[in-house]
Amino acid sequence: MFILPSDSNDLRFPPVEFASPEGLLAIGGDLCSERLLEAYRHGIFPWYSGGQPILWWSPDPRAVLLPSKLKISRSLRQTLRRDLFHVTLDTDFVGVIKACAEPRAQNPNGGTWITAEMIDAYCRLHEQGFAHSVEVWAGDDLAGGLYGVALGGAFFGESMFSRQSNASKVALAYLARQLDAWGFVQIDCQLPSPHLMSLGAIPIRRKDFLSLLDVALALTDRLGGWRFDTDLVVL
Repeated sequence: MFILPSDSNDLRFPPVEFASPEGLLAIGGDLCSERLLEAYRHGIFPWYSGGQPILWWSPDPRAVLLPSKLKISRSLRQTLRRDLFHVTLDTDFVGVIKACAEPRAQNPNGGTWITAEMIDAYCRLHEQGFAHSVEVWAGDDLAGGLYGVALGGAFFGESMFSRQSNASKVALAYLARQLDAWGFVQIDCQLPSPHLMSLGAIPIRRKDFLSLLDVALALTDRLGGWRFDTDLVVL
């Protein structure tokens, strides 16, 4: 197991090929913005629970959603057509990440990997223009959303939440359509799951993910606060 230095001036990660079969690559370090961005540029992300040291992962296979390949189910299409929600970008990043950290309805007593330390770190990335949120509103109430990090033409999805049916899927639908319009190459969904596969994500080999990531990182960063295009078409 590779142990990262706590020195924020030493941001080196081991090659991802040294990750365990589960994808665990390294332990330790810190969550400074520079280290987080360096990790994402190499297909690595932090994922750990409260009371644990920082754990860094690069799984194989990797779940990826190509923005143009989003699958909109019949129920989601009906939800979008009913115009139940108002969707925004980068309007309430703090509200979204804190909602993502809340216990899930299916596991109300469960813990969260989005610790206070993680919230602070990603809020800093948001202030620096790298982290972004999608908010789904039912009136004045936050009904769902998601957040992640953008570098070049890659969006690294971190977490999503729903307080109303289909709200997180609405967030992803709007995000995918906007990223496609902006020429983004991929949405990194990290680990494959039936839920993500139903939305169009596919598992690919880590080496293929890294090749796709190289293409995405060659594009210019879209920094700062994001807004949806006024002529964006979701359906």
